[in-house]
Amino acid sequence: MTVSETGDDTGSARIQPKGRYLDRELSWLNFNNRVLDLARDATRVPLLERARFLAIFASNLDEFYMVRVAGLKRRISAGVAVPGVTGRMPHQVHRQILDRTHELVQDHARLFNEVIRPELAEHGIALLRYPELTPDETEQMSQLFTDRIFPVLTPLAVDPSHPFPYISGLSINLAVFVRNPHTGARQFARVKVPTVLPRFIPLSEGRFVPLEEVIAHHLDQVFSGMQVISHHIFRVTRNEDVEVEEDDAENLLFALEKELLRRKVGRPPVRLEVEEDIDEHMLDLLTGELDISPQEVFRVPGPLDLRGLYSVADLNVPELKYPTFLPVTHPDLAEVETAQPADLFAALKQRDVLLHHPYDSFATSVQRFLEQAAIDPNVLAIKQTLYRT
Repeated sequence: MTVSETGDDTGSARIQPKGRYLDRELSWLNFNNRVLDLARDATRVPLLERARFLAIFASNLDEFYMVRVAGLKRRISAGVAVPGVTGRMPHQVHRQILDRTHELVQDHARLFNEVIRPELAEHGIALLRYPELTPDETEQMSQLFTDRIFPVLTPLAVDPSHPFPYISGLSINLAVFVRNPHTGARQFARVKVPTVLPRFIPLSEGRFVPLEEVIAHHLDQVFSGMQVISHHIFRVTRNEDVEVEEDDAENLLFALEKELLRRKVGRPPVRLEVEEDIDEHMLDLLTGELDISPQEVFRVPGPLDLRGLYSVADLNVPELKYPTFLPVTHPDLAEVETAQPADLFAALKQRDVLLHHPYDSFATSVQRFLEQAAIDPNVLAIKQTLYRT
C-alpha cells in the first residue's frame, strides 16, 4: 500500500504544489511594469509626473540588475543547482528575467518616443535630437562644447600599450572608431560622458538636447587629426551586490574594505545597453571586452538612461504636475498645536498616536516631539531607529 493510500500525506506535504509561490525576481519586474502603467495613465496622472515615472522605472531597473540579478548570477557562477520554492533553477530564473526585461525595455522606450516626448512637445517642452536643432542652436552648442564640455572630456584610445579601459557602472559612454589618415590604421576609443553637466542641455525656453549627442557631433574636435568612422552610445550595469557576513563583527571592517576595493576594480558587468542601430563589429568588440553574453545586451530605440527625465519632471510647470500636497496635523495632536506652550508629552500620556506620513504633518508631530524633548530637563537621551534612509 502506498503512502497516499494510507492517508498519510506527511511525505507528500513536503512537495509544494506547483504555482503556490511567485518568484520574487519575476514578481518585482511585474511591480516595475506597474510603475510603467502609471507613466501610461494619461487620465489620472499629469504629464510631467508621467515623465517622472519613466525615470523611476529606469532607476528601479538599474538597482534591480545591480543587486538582484547580480546576486542571481553569482549563484549561477558558484554552481548552485538547487531550485527555489517555485521549482525553478537559478539559470532558468535568469533566462526568464532577461526575456521579461527585454519586453519592458522596449515598452519603456516606445512609451517615451511615441507618447511622452510628443506630448511634452505639445506643451512647449521639446526634448530634441541634435539634427532637430536650429542653426542658431547648433552654433550655441558648438560654443558650449568648446567652453564647457571639451575641457572635461578624457578620451581613451585602445592600442597595444593601452588596454581596453575600465567602464564604470551606469556611466554613459561613446564607443568610437577612428582612422589615422596617414597610415589607414583603425583604432577604438572610448569617451565617457561627464556627470558634472546636465544630462539634458537647455537651449532656448523649453528646448533641450541630450549631452551625449552634443559630444557625438563634435568628435572631430575630440580626435583632431583623425578621421571619425563611426560612434555609438553604450552603458554598462555592474554588480553592486555586497556579500558580507554581518554577524562576524570582528571581521566586518576588513570585509567591507575588501568589498569596496572589489567594487573599484572587479565588478563584473550584468547588463549592456546599446543604441538600436549599433553596428555588429562595434557590438562584438564591446561584448568581447566586457565578457557579456548576447542575451544580456539590450538594444534601446532611443536615448539611453532615462533617469535624466527627473530634471525634466522638476520643471516649474504646475499645470503639468500633481497639485501641491499640504499635510495636516493628526486629530489627536490638534490641541497640542494650539496650546501655549505646546505639550506633546501631555497628549501622549492620554493615548498612543499612530502617524501616517506624508499625510500627517511631520513638523507638528515628530519634529515637535524632538524639539520639546531637546529642551526638557527630564529627558536624558533621545534615541531613534531609522529603518531606511
